[in-house]
Amino acid sequence: MEPDNDTQILEFLLLGLSEEVKVQPLIFGLFLSMYLTTMFGNLLIILAITSDAHLHTPMYFFLSNLSFVDICFTSTTIPKMLWNIWTQSKVISYKECITQIYFLILFAVLNILLLTVMAYDRFVAICQPLHYTVIMNPQLCGLLVLISWIISVLNSLLQSLMVLRLSFCTNIEIPHFFCELNHMVQLACSDTFFNNIVMYFAAVLLCGGPFFGILCSYSKIVSSVCRISSAQGKYKAFSTCASHLTIVSLFYCTMLGVYLSSAATHNAHSSATASVMYTVITPMLNPFIYSLRNKDMKRALKELFGTI
Repeated sequence: MEPDNDTQILEFLLLGLSEEVKVQPLIFGLFLSMYLTTMFGNLLIILAITSDAHLHTPMYFFLSNLSFVDICFTSTTIPKMLWNIWTQSKVISYKECITQIYFLILFAVLNILLLTVMAYDRFVAICQPLHYTVIMNPQLCGLLVLISWIISVLNSLLQSLMVLRLSFCTNIEIPHFFCELNHMVQLACSDTFFNNIVMYFAAVLLCGGPFFGILCSYSKIVSSVCRISSAQGKYKAFSTCASHLTIVSLFYCTMLGVYLSSAATHNAHSSATASVMYTVITPMLNPFIYSLRNKDMKRALKELFGTI
């Protein structure tokens, strides 16, 4: 397929993580197992929370939403990747690519905003425990999730519409296993100035802003915990934040690291490999991180398996 400059591109080629044929079955098996583990683990978290009345609290409400977003996030990229490997094809249509960009940005930003909301929830629980149930009432919790969805949808819609205005020439190879926004902009043969402005402004606002909010929340938490006299009280307070901090480190910091390193090295394949951390591995590990160190979640899962 060799379109000229005036031809509308109808499809792109996803080069994936490796172009070696011998490695494809290994990649297929590895990603299929990780995808099924992600689906099963996060579905269990959602079922355990909804079925146990003791877990109907703000923290677990946000966790169930995070698990749902993780399922959607991985389902945006992995099934298409597996299908392409199975059919030995690298093709993704233009419409599929735009759709993938839309939902990928939507759930990525939503994940970040939910992690920020969960940090605020931990801040209120530890720094203002007596007013926790009053502040984190069901109405506020629902409103925080709703606002996160609205912001994510509007941002994703804007980014997708900005891509639609671009024209593409003969270079249709995407050195990734999904249609990543930055790579799509780089492939365009039309002016991308406004795309870059919108993309980097959104990154600063929707990545830098929430990250700053998380840092502020945990600085207040650390300051509050340090004032607790008993060692047992300090341990109990910090233990409630350990899982959330681990997820933030895996997803948020890894995602920022991938884009910062790709901007510095301009190595597309290394960027694609590193992005597996926040697109696949982190959503897969979330259920284990939140269940293995959480007695209430362990109990709820045991009761859930007992009723099956």
